[in-house]
Amino acid sequence: MHAALELFSRRKYWAARFGVASFLPTSRAEMDQLGWDSCDVILVTGDAYVDHPSFGMALVGRVLEKQGFRVGIIAQPDWRSAEPFAELGRPNLFFGITAGNMDSMVNRYTADRRVRSDDAYTPGGEGGKRPDRSVLVYAQRAREAFNDVPIVIGGIEASLRRIAHFDYWSEKVRRSVLLDAKADLLVYGNAERQIVEIAHRLADGKAITELTDIRGTAFVRRALPADWTQIDSTHLDKPGPINPPVDPYAMEPAAAPTGTAAAPACATTAKPTEQQVVRFVRHVKSLAREKSFIRLPSHEQVIADPALYAHASRILHLESNPGNARALVQRHGDTDVWLNPPPLPLTTAEMDAVYELPYARRPHPRYTNEQGEAVIPAFKMIRFSVTIQRGCFGGCTFCSITEHEGRIIQNRTEDSIIREIETIRDNAPGFTGIISDLGGPTANMYRLACKSKAIEAACRRPSCVFPSVCSNLNTNHSPLISLYRRARNLPGVRKVLIASGVRYDLAIESPEYVKELAQHHTGGYLKIAPEAIGEGPLSKMMKPGVDTYYRFRELFERYSKEAGKEQYLIPYFIAAHPGTTDEDMLELALWLKREGYRADQVQAFLPGPMATATAMYHTGKNPLKRVSHDSEAVHIPKGLKVRRLHKAFLRWHDANNWPLLREALKRMGRADLIGNSKRHLVPTYQPAGTGGKPEGARGPKRGRMLTQHTGLPPAPASKDSPRRRRAAR
Repeated sequence: MHAALELFSRRKYWAARFGVASFLPTSRAEMDQLGWDSCDVILVTGDAYVDHPSFGMALVGRVLEKQGFRVGIIAQPDWRSAEPFAELGRPNLFFGITAGNMDSMVNRYTADRRVRSDDAYTPGGEGGKRPDRSVLVYAQRAREAFNDVPIVIGGIEASLRRIAHFDYWSEKVRRSVLLDAKADLLVYGNAERQIVEIAHRLADGKAITELTDIRGTAFVRRALPADWTQIDSTHLDKPGPINPPVDPYAMEPAAAPTGTAAAPACATTAKPTEQQVVRFVRHVKSLAREKSFIRLPSHEQVIADPALYAHASRILHLESNPGNARALVQRHGDTDVWLNPPPLPLTTAEMDAVYELPYARRPHPRYTNEQGEAVIPAFKMIRFSVTIQRGCFGGCTFCSITEHEGRIIQNRTEDSIIREIETIRDNAPGFTGIISDLGGPTANMYRLACKSKAIEAACRRPSCVFPSVCSNLNTNHSPLISLYRRARNLPGVRKVLIASGVRYDLAIESPEYVKELAQHHTGGYLKIAPEAIGEGPLSKMMKPGVDTYYRFRELFERYSKEAGKEQYLIPYFIAAHPGTTDEDMLELALWLKREGYRADQVQAFLPGPMATATAMYHTGKNPLKRVSHDSEAVHIPKGLKVRRLHKAFLRWHDANNWPLLREALKRMGRADLIGNSKRHLVPTYQPAGTGGKPEGARGPKRGRMLTQHTGLPPAPASKDSPRRRRAAR
């Protein structure tokens, strides 16, 4: 692999002479105003165009503009014909296509596969402005418009479908989206390094088919390189422990056909001239990572054998660390999909530069209504928030942040963050002095990292905090505390709130941080995510036990009381997650009743593509451990009736759920919980007019409320997802 160049170190493309656009053009008229005869790159997105770094296409577009390229935006095009895709003319280099900040299927459908009526990334919140599987449709229309233009797909939808994956909406294993989209390249993860490299190489006259060595990309190969070592993992050999030595793979010669000599095992000094094929077993070192790739079970194999699907998922997640990951190859029919290792994380200087590009920080003027406003719900949620870091090392199995952003935290400097707050204060219309969030995928991983770069580069654990906080992890929250204090003391800033999710298992490592959070940065309610309380589901989620929650609550309530504030924690939970039994949900319902919580809205687990929990859901196997046909089976609550029951347990207080709960309690042998005293869960009587509403309807707003939690991998700007409701008592 080529070493990563500094993101902005290349000589700018000649078109830099046109200068910086106030907004990237979305029409031919806007191109004319800028003096452009053509675009070098055209980005197609399923979101409305908001020129703000929390919107992926704006960020990628501004990064390319900084390189000197002319970038146009086609936002939410009418996909029923190719005409809108030709509006800006033929791009000189390539089309970049994404579904937007959210997966189009997650955006359109609920966890029970019901169509949503709204879309927060569309003006007015109007639904139906993007097609299902947007990447596929947009790529097809772009190809129809200009069939000779390279197509590069990316974003959350493409990133999480880069190999054969279980598709919840069709209940089948689909092939890599690269093949279905008939794209030339797939960019996965945060795209800055890849997209800049692609643009410059194409501008230098390289063909798209020559771009085979860029990290964080996937492409189709008909013939594999002869001088690489192929590690055969199409079987169920054990890939080693989750926390192994530096190299947990072992390689021994594959069985040779009769009459031929076996290929020699790979040695550290070997320089093979022909492709070697070796087995994927344990305890033999292999240092030739730059010239070896792992062959995953094929698309056809993972369809036929669920255990092989779980095995492939396990290998994919073990090969997620940029410091030691190998290339992966998966056969689809007569074609190989080749995945290069993940992109190298951005440095702090690069992060600063990316987030300080000249964003307009507002929606494109085309969305302005008669009142002079652009009503885009997602923008409303994030316009006064600031991203301070990327990535997450939590490894929650239901979330795909690690697969997309990586587990190595990428940070901005304190000075850069302060400059952005000052920009918001001085220039953002409607700013009232309140910063709505300083965060990222999580609130409190800023500047947290492994104490040793060597250990970090070698580590293959999927989580730095499960089953306990790793002893090699630096959990010092002092830099974050310093940032909070400096931000809230800025002139013109009245309040700095923290809306991103707090990892309370990390927070209790720093009581001073909990004190700072409780006394200065909580607006009455703080959302945290225990997700479950039973050890069964928690072990499948890779979440800490409830005792950790109690420790955090004790600190939060103590420091809130010291400050004379009445504040509450708002825990949220996932229903019907793999590993969850009816008994687990009953235990949770009793806990909620005992603790005095009443859920306002709840949602069942939604199996997003490529998540570890999705592999559990589809296969009934646990990819967190070595997979075999006899390995640990995971209880999967499937079917609409079971999922409704689990949601009903979370809303035990809603009279509309009582008939379902009474039936379940009798079946479970817990009819003793049916009665009319405080010790009972549901009463024997049924109020008139109840019992017929759809499950999940809102009940009486009494007591503490729980916010909605989807249990889904968020988009790149996950902290700003408008589906994360503010809590209300």
